Amino acid sequence: MRWIWLLIWIVLCFTVAAAGSRFTMAEIPTWYRTLVRPAIAPPNWVFAPVWTTLYLLMAVAAWLVSQSAPSPQRNWGLALFLVQLGLNLAWSWIFFGRHQLGAALAEVVLLWASIGATTLVFRTVSPWAAALMLPYWAWVSFASLLNEEFWRLNRA
Repeated sequence: MRWIWLLIWIVLCFTVAAAGSRFTMAEIPTWYRTLVRPAIAPPNWVFAPVWTTLYLLMAVAAWLVSQSAPSPQRNWGLALFLVQLGLNLAWSWIFFGRHQLGAALAEVVLLWASIGATTLVFRTVSPWAAALMLPYWAWVSFASLLNEEFWRLNRA
């Protein structure tokens, strides 16, 4: 039964990834191509393998916490995890779906803070789970800067 929960967390994370990609994929060859690209922007092909890895690490982190002994910290950590997952999806919709670079920047700050809160609570339950969240937090730190640069360069 323990391994089924790992599969459930993986499916949940990749369902969010797939939902977000619905907003993203249609806009890459159209609207996104028209934006002025910041010098720090990586090539488009980098994003898929990075996000695939990050979603898998996030799923394993959530699974580790979910398998720990029941506690308020475990419940709080998993609730925060679900909040940050929702914010992750919302960013794709705001940036790619709505083309709102400034609103996406404000939202990614909330996402960054929620990832940090999740990581800190996870640390009290499972240090390994917290460690698995660190690459995601680092990437979203970079993505926040990238979002800010897109917004700065493309303000109308």
